[in-house]
Amino acid sequence: MIVIDASDTILGRLASYVAKKALKDKDEIVIVNCEKAVISGNKANVFKEFKEKRDRGDRYKGPFYPRMPDRIVRRVIRGMLPYKKDKGKEALKRIKTFIGVPEEYKDKEKIQLGEFKKENLKDMKYVYLYEVSEYLGAKVKV
Repeated sequence: MIVIDASDTILGRLASYVAKKALKDKDEIVIVNCEKAVISGNKANVFKEFKEKRDRGDRYKGPFYPRMPDRIVRRVIRGMLPYKKDKGKEALKRIKTFIGVPEEYKDKEKIQLGEFKKENLKDMKYVYLYEVSEYLGAKVKV
């Protein structure tokens, strides 16, 4: 089992790492602190893009886009997997995402993906995922 801490990690890079790992290895992957993941880009543009994704389609037929940060992370990872094929479905089933850190994973050693730490975010424009979720209407406690 691999436990990954998503705090101050760029969402796209986290998702591509997890998707490759899920397809290659047969380990269960747990991602904690999803609400603290980072989306790079101008705040207004990021909000606009997510609002467009959320409003696309209709509420009965879809496509449906989540509001909660853990579900958004899972949806981004799904986009990087061949989820309509058997190997992609199996890989997606082995990925779990959580807001905060559940009791059962508090004692486990967590991987902080080294190349995307807070020091690297100084010169960037970015938005935390919990801010995007709140903008979409989710009630997230940070």
